[in-house]
Amino acid sequence: MSLFDALGFCWERAAIPQRTPTYSKERVCFRLHRMLPEFVWDASVLEGNPFTYPEVKTLLGGVTIGGRKLSDQDQVLNLADGARRLLDWVKCDDFVPDKPHFCALHALIARNEALEWGHFRGEGQETGYTHDVGLGEAGRYSPLPTVPGAPELNRVFAAGITALNELPSALERGFAFLLFGALQQFFFDGNKRTSRFMMNGILMSAGIDAISVPATRAQDFNEKMVRFYQTRDATEMMAFLLDCHPDATAIRALNAL
Repeated sequence: MSLFDALGFCWERAAIPQRTPTYSKERVCFRLHRMLPEFVWDASVLEGNPFTYPEVKTLLGGVTIGGRKLSDQDQVLNLADGARRLLDWVKCDDFVPDKPHFCALHALIARNEALEWGHFRGEGQETGYTHDVGLGEAGRYSPLPTVPGAPELNRVFAAGITALNELPSALERGFAFLLFGALQQFFFDGNKRTSRFMMNGILMSAGIDAISVPATRAQDFNEKMVRFYQTRDATEMMAFLLDCHPDATAIRALNAL
């Protein structure tokens, strides 16, 4: 099975930089630790969460915010818990882009928000409901149906991971994992945010800084994701993710040589 067949989408591989500045794992983890409030706020804005950046900083400091919904507060805290777990894994060389880590992150990030969390659709009590993804004026995107035991989702995931592991570039591998998880919708909800965390686990494990999609680019992110769902072409989204990388200028310069 080819790479694109296994993942369910394609992209212009020649457009993806193969050389990236790398650092020690301690360095990349320290950076994410220092920017944790910003990272969590950016991720929450992509979910439509109304918490402001100062409110996120206050909440992560242990002080609750009056006048905000508990569900919005819990979403911010879940994102922070997921980021901390990811940091722990990378620091201890325990991160692997596999199903157990994917599901463990989802159990934290989508806790009390998704219909079920911590396992693929069909592996829990709900075995018949299949959600879809709203694309606004473009209609809706329907993933594989939910069936008991999730045999097809597990087959697709296993084939996709095998294909991803053959990519020599951690940057390309990380980008592709995010879009793989977003397209296949392995969970009832929280697929994009959990897949972004997995992308960053792949990057940081290779000594590459994590990517946070800036809150100011949330609309741009959503518009490009709609086109990705429509076309199954990830070239535009991968270019966008590269633009969001803190070393984007250096990466382009390094690959222009």
